[in-house]
This record gives sequence, structure tokens and C-alpha cells, in this order.
Amino acid sequence: MISPERVDPRGGAPVATLPAPAAEDARAGASRRGISPARRAQYTAAYALLAPALILFAIAFVIPIGYSVWLSVFGLESGGGGAYATREETFVGLGNYVDVLADPTFWESLLRLAVFSVLLVPLMMVTSILLALLLDLPRVRFGAFSRMAIFLPYGVPSVIAALMWGFLYVPEVSPVHQFASGLGVAMPNLLTGDWIYVALVNVVLWGNIGFNAVIIYTSLRSLPREQIDAARIDGCGEARIARYVKLPHIVPATVLTGLFAMIGALQIYSEPTTLATLANGIHSTFFPLMRIYRDAFAHDDLNTAAAASILLALATVLLSLLVLGGRQLATRREAR
Repeated sequence: MISPERVDPRGGAPVATLPAPAAEDARAGASRRGISPARRAQYTAAYALLAPALILFAIAFVIPIGYSVWLSVFGLESGGGGAYATREETFVGLGNYVDVLADPTFWESLLRLAVFSVLLVPLMMVTSILLALLLDLPRVRFGAFSRMAIFLPYGVPSVIAALMWGFLYVPEVSPVHQFASGLGVAMPNLLTGDWIYVALVNVVLWGNIGFNAVIIYTSLRSLPREQIDAARIDGCGEARIARYVKLPHIVPATVLTGLFAMIGALQIYSEPTTLATLANGIHSTFFPLMRIYRDAFAHDDLNTAAAASILLALATVLLSLLVLGGRQLATRREAR
């Protein structure tokens, strides 16, 4: 349909025009037929900038995970030929997963890991929050030095930290034990019995508490000072300000650091492996990752180790989703 004619200002001749909806449809059709050169250049630049990170992500994460999944559904079986028979790779499906779940050492290592996590995560979170609140006090002295001193152990490699604390645990060479003996105080040997958990928690806590404390302290610094000043004007002391103003503000940072602490606890390996040279109570299946290492490199069973790794990874993802889902549910309830 043609709209009423209009007069061309250049010559006065009538010109037929399209109605407004038809003109918009024509422009939309033109845009669908192709992307403008400027927009295409932007897309090309964006993909070019993302390409190195995507390639690195694929090499470091996607390909290893895919290879582990592939290994976990295959197994090695001996062919004919007696003692000199070669082992052939065959598809076993979920057989490796069944073998791992049927192994009592796997569940025992998970139980020890659960005990360690229950001891570590709450203690780390409470200590990190207290340190962050202390650093955020208005009259704190040597604030920059305190922050550096708290964060500095995080830069120490876990193997070195475990060796350092391990020699402090050994009664024969520990200056702490020698000093306590001089005072007539009998100190327990942290490398024996259930004290092993205390020794491991102390090493991990010392090395990672500064990271969590700095994250929570950074969240505290984002709190508007007007809210704190208003609370002081209303007569609130520092304890009430921390409870009713600061703690609610750092809930997201606390959830984040708690999630990091939980994932770190599930992945513990270096500290117990290092202390195993000093403590007879730590064996090759003490924690799940130590058991996986034994299967892969001591027993030359990469397939079973891959299946155990996938199970541990799935457990980590599931716990992370539960924590984040619980946080989102609590946020929605508060919004109502």
C-alpha cells in the first residue's frame, strides 16, 4: 500500500512514500541480511582478545578433565602369554567407579577428610573474621604492618610451611618442647594419634588465614563510613557496630572465603605428604588425594585413580552448589 503523495522540494513533483511500519520492516530486513563492518570488526577484536584465555582454559582444564573422564571408563587387562603378557586397554564402563566405591580405604580417607574439614573451616572463618575486624578498628596501630604480617604466610609454599612446622612438632629437635620441658610442662606429640589433625589444621590455618582475612577486610573497607558514624552517634560501641553493622555487610565475602576454605580442605595433599616423613600415623591413603596418587604412580593404575578423581571433583562441585544455593535462598528470604 502506498501512502499519500508528498511534494519533492527540489522540483515540486509528487513522490510516493512508504508508511512508517513498512520502512521499519525494511530497515530490520536490511540489518538481518548482514552485520555492519564496524560491528563485525568489534566482534573480531573481541574474539581475538578472548582467544588466548580460551585456548589456555581448554589446555589447562577442559582437555585434562576430558582425558580423566576417558581414562575412568577404560581399564587394563592382561592378554594371553602368561607372566610376559601385555596389558590391553578395554572399555569397562562404570567398573572403575564401582571398584573405588567398594574400596573401604576410599571411605576411610573421606571420613578423615571430613574430620579435618570440620575442624579447619569453622576455625579459619572465625579467626579470619576476628582479624579483619581488628584491622578495621578506628584506632588500630601499625595497620599496614599488621596486614602485611597476617598475609605474609600465604606466600610461603605449603611444603616449606609443613617442613618448618614439622620440625617444631618433633619433640627431640623442637625448641618449643625443650622450653616446655625446662618448665616441667609435658607437651603432647602432635605427630602421633589423633593429634595429627591438630598438627595439620595448624599448618593449613597458618598458611591460609591471611588470604581470607584480607578479603574480608577489603569488604569491610567498602562499608560506607556514614553508617558507622551514625551508629557511633547513636551510642553504639565497637562491639555493637561489629555485630549489627559490619558482620551483616561482610556476609557475601564470608560465604566466598568459606567456599574457598572448604574447597582447599577437600584438596589437601602437600601438607600431609610432607609430614608423612616425620609421622608414622600418616600413610599413603590418609586423605583421598594421597590415595589417588598412590593408585596412579605407585600401583600404576591410572584408570582407577581417574575414577576417584572424578568422584572427588563431583563431590566438590556438589558442595559448592549447595553452599551457593543456600546463600541465594537466604538472600531471597531476606528480600521478602
